[in-house]
Parts: sequence; C-alpha cells; structure tokens
Amino acid sequence: MAEEKAQEKKKSLNVGLILKIGFIVLNVAVTGGGGYLVYASTIGWNSPTITEESLMRGLASVKEEDLAPFIYTMEKFTVNLGGEPKRTIRVEVSLEMLSKDGFEEVINTEHRAQARDKIVRLLNDSGFSELESIQGKLFLKDKIAYEVNAILKKGIVKNVFFSDFVVQ
Repeated sequence: MAEEKAQEKKKSLNVGLILKIGFIVLNVAVTGGGGYLVYASTIGWNSPTITEESLMRGLASVKEEDLAPFIYTMEKFTVNLGGEPKRTIRVEVSLEMLSKDGFEEVINTEHRAQARDKIVRLLNDSGFSELESIQGKLFLKDKIAYEVNAILKKGIVKNVFFSDFVVQ
C-alpha cells in the first residue's frame, strides 16, 4: 500500500515536472518567435529622407494663385459680453481660408450673415474673465473657426485673426 502511494506521488511529480518544462519551452518559443517577427519586419526599413529637389518637384505642381492667402476681413463687431459686470467688446475678425472656393463661399451674403451671427453668439456667451488671458483669446479663435467651418460646405477656415480687440 505504501509502495502504491509512493508510485502515485512519483507519477504526479513527473506529470507536474513535464507540465512545467512544457510551459517553459512554449514561453521561450513564443517569445523567440515574437522577437524574430519584430527583427524581420525592421530589416528593410530606412528612414525617409527629404531633399530640396523632392520638395521643389512637389511645389512645381502647385499654382501660384493657390499659395496666396485668402483672407476675408469682417466688419467690426460691438457686442455685450456675458457675465457680471456688464462689459462690451469691439472686435474685428479676419478669416484665413484654405482655398479660393472657400473664400468665395464665405463672402456669399447668406454665409457671411450666418458667420457673423455665430461669432456674436460666441461673444455673448463669453465672459471678460475668459477673454482677458491669451489662452482665452486662442480658445475663442478655435471656437470661431469651428463654428464657421460648420456653416461652410466647401470652404475651410484655416486661421482666425483679430485685427482689433477692445474690451470696455
């Protein structure tokens, strides 16, 4: 009886040892295979190089009129700011458009009125504390670009400039 228990114990140790060795071999094989795949996929990779000649070839296909900035300057706004104490802001907004089509779309009477309305609403919702810092003005520029881009179908506002920005 004692011999049978000893043999069973020996068999269970052998099975446990075989499983441990099997898991170690499997782990080494998977790790090695992954390492090989990483190594094999990076053998032929070269860092891309940009030369002046390749840039000039790319610029040769661009028309001169497409490189010109398309800037639409809106009339000055005088708007009441939100919050207390009551303050007013006078701002002149210029929109830099990405293309000539977008410029023509924004000077369209319908889109021009919608863009002015969106900007007035943004300014009405803003308080003086939001606009007095540089970060606040940059955030306002982003919001204006987002709102005007939502109106336009073909055009894209690339940047927004403030020519006049006075808060009283």
